[in-house]
Amino acid sequence: MSDSVAPVEAFEPPYYVAVFTTVRTQEQDGYRETNARMEDLVKDIPGYLGIDHAQTPGGLGITVGYFRDADALTQWRSNEEHRAAQQRGRAEWYQSYTLHVAKVERSHGFTRA
Repeated sequence: MSDSVAPVEAFEPPYYVAVFTTVRTQEQDGYRETNARMEDLVKDIPGYLGIDHAQTPGGLGITVGYFRDADALTQWRSNEEHRAAQQRGRAEWYQSYTLHVAKVERSHGFTRA
C-alpha cells in the first residue's frame, strides 16, 4: 500500500459526515473534471475537514465528506457550482445514489508506526 493512501484522520467530535453512495451510468463525459473541481471547491468551505473515496469492483462508489459543523455542510450543499454538478449528476452520471448525513459522536484512528 502506498504511503499516500490514508483515511481522513479521526477528529475531535462532534463533527458531521455526508456519506454519498452512488452507482454510475455508462455516460461519464465530464465526470472526472467536475469531480476534481468539486474536490477543489469544497476545500474553500470554512469547516471542511476532508474527504474519503472508495469504489468497489462491482461499481458502488462511496464518498464521505467531513465537516466541522452543520453550517459548513449547509454552505457546501447550497454552493451554486455544487448544485449545478448535482443536477448534471442526476441527468447524466448516476444510475442511483443515496446521501446520508450524520453527526459523529465518537471517533478514533490507528496508524502503524
